[in-house]
Amino acid sequence: MDKMIKSSEQISLFCRLNINTKRGLPIRSSEMGMLIYLVKTDGEKTPNAVAKFFKVTKSMATNMTTSLLNNGYIEKKQSETDKRSFCLIPTNKAVRLVDDTYEEYFKMMSVLETKMGEKDFDKLISLLETANQILLEEKNNG
Repeated sequence: MDKMIKSSEQISLFCRLNINTKRGLPIRSSEMGMLIYLVKTDGEKTPNAVAKFFKVTKSMATNMTTSLLNNGYIEKKQSETDKRSFCLIPTNKAVRLVDDTYEEYFKMMSVLETKMGEKDFDKLISLLETANQILLEEKNNG
């Protein structure tokens, strides 16, 4: 049991240290992640695509979309390929926010890669991907 407690404490500390580096944003960190996705990726982006990309519910993606719409970070445009759907378009305000904070947002990952070395950093990311996949499967089966 001591191993599980220590493991849980280390994972919690890692998450808190990583999340705390993103303070000072005018929006929630989940919304910032969505803006980065909208600004930095190509192609049409819909609320459904956001939900799939971030592995969240459609209602959670809709809530983030609504908040970003209300705060002037995105606009909705009817999809040209599916008239029942809407594309999410980042505004100039969103692009400026992403450009201004993108480097800082990923600074901790860069620090980890530099100080751990590429091999150990890649191993950490690979293990996290495996852990996330297991947890997602448990969540979907539970």
